[in-house]
Amino acid sequence: MSTLKLGIIGCGGIANHKHLPSIKKIGGADVVAFCDIIKERAEKTAATFGTKDAQVFEDYKDLLKLDLDAVYVCTPNRSHSFITVDALKSGKHVMGEKPRAINHEEALKMLVAAKETGKLLTIGYQSRYRADSQYLKSAMEADELGEIYFARANAIRRRAVPTWGVFLNEYEQGGGPLIDIGTHALDLTLWLMDNYKPKYAVGTTYHKLNKDRNTANAWGDWDVDTFTVEDSAFGFVVMENGATIMLAAAWALNTLDVEEATATLSGTKGGADFHDGLRLNGVRHGRQFVEKPDLRAGSVAFYEGASADPQDVEQAVFHNAIRGKGELTVKPEQAIVVTHILEAIYESARTGKPYYFS
Repeated sequence: MSTLKLGIIGCGGIANHKHLPSIKKIGGADVVAFCDIIKERAEKTAATFGTKDAQVFEDYKDLLKLDLDAVYVCTPNRSHSFITVDALKSGKHVMGEKPRAINHEEALKMLVAAKETGKLLTIGYQSRYRADSQYLKSAMEADELGEIYFARANAIRRRAVPTWGVFLNEYEQGGGPLIDIGTHALDLTLWLMDNYKPKYAVGTTYHKLNKDRNTANAWGDWDVDTFTVEDSAFGFVVMENGATIMLAAAWALNTLDVEEATATLSGTKGGADFHDGLRLNGVRHGRQFVEKPDLRAGSVAFYEGASADPQDVEQAVFHNAIRGKGELTVKPEQAIVVTHILEAIYESARTGKPYYFS
């Protein structure tokens, strides 16, 4: 098995704490190039995860001149699109961090570039690789729940606002919890339903708590002057087949109903949720039942020796696809729909009107 040569663009937390440890863990790849607008940050990351002769850059275009199999785009949301397009056109496969892009127009440019170049493009929606998600997907494919006509995409935190980096910067990120964690919940829900045809969406966004002080926030008080994104957002989406999806996303909400990157599904034959671990429900032999599968044993069978860590599986799937030994699980045609729905909810909140998908 040939060793892949990889490059990292953006050496912040998501690269250092998600992608790079898993790349190192699964093996079979060398990270030979690192880029960050803060050179010292790239140098530090290279010293920890790079090869002895790893190169460091401040301009991503210089990194793209190297002979690499793939690059990881781990930058703030606003730059996802143009860096990805340039990377694809330079002949690299791309693993991009979520969200796909800040809007549908930018996401479409990425999809077009992937099709034109024939290079792989995938997005870091690792929640799909969890054992509970994989089990429920298998149940869905076996038609155990029937037609899903109602779903909730859940991304609710009580007081867990990320106070580092540019998370609170609307220009750089394009939004707050909706585009940050709501994107994971929505992706998981659409994937489980296998439904990517939205008809219209209605949304609301709120700036109710972002000026609070003495917040009891998990990562310390936020800066009220720089918290320019919403603190919570809610969407109501109707699909072309009539199915309804309710999406709730919040970094700070006065609630005890906390649940992140999960879905609740209701179908004609049964339902499922993740409220107390994965639970499936329905009627059997004239009685209502609740089933809780034991997910402690075994692992996701994506590759030999796979751990149960979804971040490791995500890397293995991408690397195997590059080698021609399997398909991507997260496809760009799916990720673009997630971005379009998020944009629709923001636009509906801004205008006060439903957003209709053409």
